[in-house]
Amino acid sequence: MHLIIDGFGADQRLLGDVEAIYRFLDQYPEAIGMTKITPPAVYTYVGQKNQDIGISGFVLIAESHISVHTFPQRGYVNIDIFSCKAFDTCRATEEIKSTFVLESVKSWTLDRGLEYSDQEVASQMVAAERADLASRL
Repeated sequence: MHLIIDGFGADQRLLGDVEAIYRFLDQYPEAIGMTKITPPAVYTYVGQKNQDIGISGFVLIAESHISVHTFPQRGYVNIDIFSCKAFDTCRATEEIKSTFVLESVKSWTLDRGLEYSDQEVASQMVAAERADLASRL
């Protein structure tokens, strides 16, 4: 399962705070039932344009990884959660929306590796996808 989030209207100070992004990546895996296997890696990027300055970070989890890219001048953040384990994408999205004080969110869920899933995992993924679609109606 791969949850992709584009967040808009975020708190610019938060998006530019290396420690806040580190804390998010350090604590968020456990909050969504994942297992962190490395400390987060967080870097500041200074581009040629002020709009491109931001923070990028990731954390490896037993289930795969979580990455964050912030653009403080734009009030924009994108986050990917890639996991071989099914998880509640609605809850994960709401926690991100709250953490980054987002005005709006666009999200997509991709199912990956389905041919390797057992029946129980596949059923959980379908149920999560249906719940996500139902919540958007």
